[in-house]
Amino acid sequence: MPLIKSISGIRGTVGGLPGDNLTPLDTVRFVSAYAVYLKVLNPSSKIKVILGRDGRVSGRMYRDLVVGTLMSQGVDIIDLEMATTPTVEMAVTSLSAQGGIILTASHNPGGWNALKLLDAAGEFLTATDGQKVLELAERNDLNFTTEDKLGTYEVNQNFATEHLEAILKLSLVNKEGIAARNFKVVVDGINSVGGIMVPQLLKLLGVSQVIELNCESNGKFAHKPEPLDENLGDIKALVIKEQADLGIIVDPDVDRLAFIDENGVMFGEEYTLVAVADYVLQNFEKNNAAQPGKYEKATSSNLSSSRALRDITETYGGHYEAAAVGEVNVVAKMRELKAVIGGEGNGGIIYPELHCGRDALVGIALFLSALVSNGQTMSEYKKKFPEYFMVKDRLDLTPGLDIPGLLNMVKEVYSQEVITDIDGVKIDWADSWVHLRASNTEPIIRIYAEAKTLEIAALKVKEIKDKILAYIK
Repeated sequence: MPLIKSISGIRGTVGGLPGDNLTPLDTVRFVSAYAVYLKVLNPSSKIKVILGRDGRVSGRMYRDLVVGTLMSQGVDIIDLEMATTPTVEMAVTSLSAQGGIILTASHNPGGWNALKLLDAAGEFLTATDGQKVLELAERNDLNFTTEDKLGTYEVNQNFATEHLEAILKLSLVNKEGIAARNFKVVVDGINSVGGIMVPQLLKLLGVSQVIELNCESNGKFAHKPEPLDENLGDIKALVIKEQADLGIIVDPDVDRLAFIDENGVMFGEEYTLVAVADYVLQNFEKNNAAQPGKYEKATSSNLSSSRALRDITETYGGHYEAAAVGEVNVVAKMRELKAVIGGEGNGGIIYPELHCGRDALVGIALFLSALVSNGQTMSEYKKKFPEYFMVKDRLDLTPGLDIPGLLNMVKEVYSQEVITDIDGVKIDWADSWVHLRASNTEPIIRIYAEAKTLEIAALKVKEIKDKILAYIK
């Protein structure tokens, strides 16, 4: 499997040949390049990097490789050991580090791992900065330091507690109300770090009935780790069996969040952000009275996320704008808008009052607070939101085809509609939309569509696929 290099990091499978997979040699090369990049940015500072990893079996091996490489570049390391992605992001700023590395392949299955690289703000590198690291790695011009200038290494296992305590202090987190509701919650931790952190958070919130599923944190994923409906049969069945109020699912590094309602039905990944945003916007005036002007009643998500967020935002008299796909792009748009809440439709909540990164833990606390404020079951709460249906498809093409040309053709064909081309091509109609994006690594066009019915969304996808194939022929 070729290495995948993107704004969310450097991913690959474990083992194999250098250059083809995330091997030890590739790890040393990319981490060395990142260290050089940080030293160029901070020529007069001793560089400090925060390190964390999810529960994958290969995590310790990569941890040792990263630690040795950074020390050999004269970089100091604070190792949070097994930690969520948002925990590492928060630690970068709290501990005044110049960067951070998270060892996680996120929703990719076992056998994968990755280097997620952070800047001094605890956020993913921009495309421009990420390209600088890749160029340094391609030069492979490695120069390691002498013994007297080696970096230092220390372990900090306490920062996870600081992360949870910061969530509990947020004004919109209704700890007393959550405790009084006496929720019974099933948690699927996918046998990674979420199996530690989510139960801890729930207990601190006063949830006394926490039923743990796949919470051993041994990295042996009990099912495909992406929190999609087809992967969640066990937790859906357990919610029904235990007569629980809800189920909670996170991905291996705890930046994505999904819920199961009391009937064992998925709440919908796209609606995680919608529900939390509804609660935050509903309480905007009260919550922002003490800090006027810091945030606006604005939201953002990426182009492939549900239109329901826009609808909810406008219901409260707010302003919504979409960003290109990628957390770093959504964060940039949120900063531009001074948005009070945002994220991605894959269950990623970004709540800047805590930090500017996707964080399933703060999403859980805000979602439960929203349920308390409405006094409803999850299935009742879901009915409050605009109903949309999404189809996600792909068009596999012959290598060598001019994919940018195909996307331009689509733009021309639909030029009478509302077109957005900051990331592929998105076509908006009054009641639906279709978004086409080219893969960076394969001859594939990914196609996402949303409409008021599943049938309409599927027809939109088929219509555009047929036009592309007819054009090719």
